[in-house]
Amino acid sequence: MDWHTLLSAKRFGLEEYHRDHPENRSEFQRDYDRLVFSAPFRRLQNKTQVFPLPGSIFVHNRLTHSLEVSCVGRSLGNDVARQLVGRHPALQHTFVPEIGAIVSAACLAHDLGNPPFGHSGERAISTFFSEGAGQSLREVQPDGSCLTSAQWEDLTHFEGNANAFRLLTHQFEGRRKGGFVLTYSTLASIVKYPFASSLAGNKSKFGFFTSEEEAFRRIADELGMKKLQDAPLRYVRHPLVWLVEAADDICYQIMDIEDAYKLKILTLQETKDLLLAFFDEERRQHRLDVLRIVDDHNEQIAYLRSSVIGLLIRECTAAFLDHETALLDGTFSGPLIRHIAPRPAEAYARCSALAQEKIYRSKDVLDIELAGFRIISTLLGLMLDAVREPDKTYSKLLINRVSSQYSIHAPTLYGRVQAVLDYVSGMTDVFALDLYRKIIGNSLPEIS
Repeated sequence: MDWHTLLSAKRFGLEEYHRDHPENRSEFQRDYDRLVFSAPFRRLQNKTQVFPLPGSIFVHNRLTHSLEVSCVGRSLGNDVARQLVGRHPALQHTFVPEIGAIVSAACLAHDLGNPPFGHSGERAISTFFSEGAGQSLREVQPDGSCLTSAQWEDLTHFEGNANAFRLLTHQFEGRRKGGFVLTYSTLASIVKYPFASSLAGNKSKFGFFTSEEEAFRRIADELGMKKLQDAPLRYVRHPLVWLVEAADDICYQIMDIEDAYKLKILTLQETKDLLLAFFDEERRQHRLDVLRIVDDHNEQIAYLRSSVIGLLIRECTAAFLDHETALLDGTFSGPLIRHIAPRPAEAYARCSALAQEKIYRSKDVLDIELAGFRIISTLLGLMLDAVREPDKTYSKLLINRVSSQYSIHAPTLYGRVQAVLDYVSGMTDVFALDLYRKIIGNSLPEIS
């Protein structure tokens, strides 16, 4: 792969450059701004990251997480771009100096497709089809409609990353062609798993639904991404995906540690020890000296957290540049965080292990997962019954609640199922909970 073709300002759905804009923004900065002002991005403020929302102590939600990932991604991209241009001066006159803007926009969009209730929402959807009532869709329906094996794989491996690509590229009812009409390079940079769902295996990771396969193929071929096979479709990652992934890895791991401290899942000393372990003796001592003149404990942890993030940005930048050839050849095996120096790599692994033990298995987090499973399964079951038998009275009532942008009356079974998933996955935690309560009769509108 080649940097000259990998970076393009061509817009999906428009397929041409925007040339005449009075404001001094690059095409990739326009991507960023378009995402910030979008409704799906605003809804992230009420979607769970890890811990329950809201609470007396403010912890991260999907919106704050995405903003932080975007900041780290911009730093990674700018640092990489500066050194790539120094290494290859001819790249100065390409879009390489814009890598920071591209990665920043992609980071902003990377979680747009995640359903309510965090990653448990993804599992709830895929499990509904693989183990729950959704298994009935595997059979031929009374009207003779059925799903192909590829479409069934999409459902049983439902993945937020693939859903984000759909949200950004799909033409919803009444909307313009091309979805968000983002640049090709920004879109390619969010697809962590550039292959079809039939290749997902047990990890349930893939990059695009069957309905968006041709869209991804068009983008990948235009950018000169290396194709590994055609059926099922599989490409190697766009190199900037590694930076988006690194920014996400840095933020969720380190910020989850800080949130766990604020929620008293970790003690002050445990948190300090975890974060100080990233530094050699000299740098650790310097930070201990700073901590001695800072009395506020929250400020102490914030200082250490920012120091660790700065260190990991430098380490991941170095790893990217050290492996530039392999990244362009498509032979790199990541993530980047596994290729950093031994000391910070060991400290990161320690944080990850502790997070699995104490954070992701904490009672509050598990309670959200349990609630999410019940709410999402109930909503999916009722809505899918409605679109399969739309003439029933109760089905009509449910369908009338759905926004007209979703193709509830699509001519194919797969299209109708996707419309339900578009609707449910786009909900905030509060909206999903409120709708669930109303549907099961636990909450009624006030009658004056």
